[in-house]
Amino acid sequence: VQLQACGGGLVQAGASLRLSCAASGRSFSRATLAWFRQNQGQEREFVAAIRPTNSNPIYEDSVKGRFTMSRDNAKNAVYLQMDSLKPDDTALYYCAADFRIILSSVRQADQYDYWGQGTQVTVSS
Repeated sequence: VQLQACGGGLVQAGASLRLSCAASGRSFSRATLAWFRQNQGQEREFVAAIRPTNSNPIYEDSVKGRFTMSRDNAKNAVYLQMDSLKPDDTALYYCAADFRIILSSVRQADQYDYWGQGTQVTVSS
């Protein structure tokens, strides 16, 4: 089972990026999918999550209104559209998945069993 994230890059403040994460090895249609981000020396930070039922995604407060998470179960993929990027959004972004996580735990990185390798997002001012 693998998650492969891509789409990061170096952009200026105010620009947009779209991250993608493709899953292989099994269907993730019944998994909760999430994005986290991390800077060196800091804890992994929750960004967004989406449940298997494709209900409204859950967002960390600082990205609400700027980031949009979506999933395509047919393609076994999840996406993070990031608009109005800020320098504070600079981080290594990870996609994660879990089949058993409960709603109250979706913001906790240690509750996810599957992780992608990370894709770097750098936003210059």
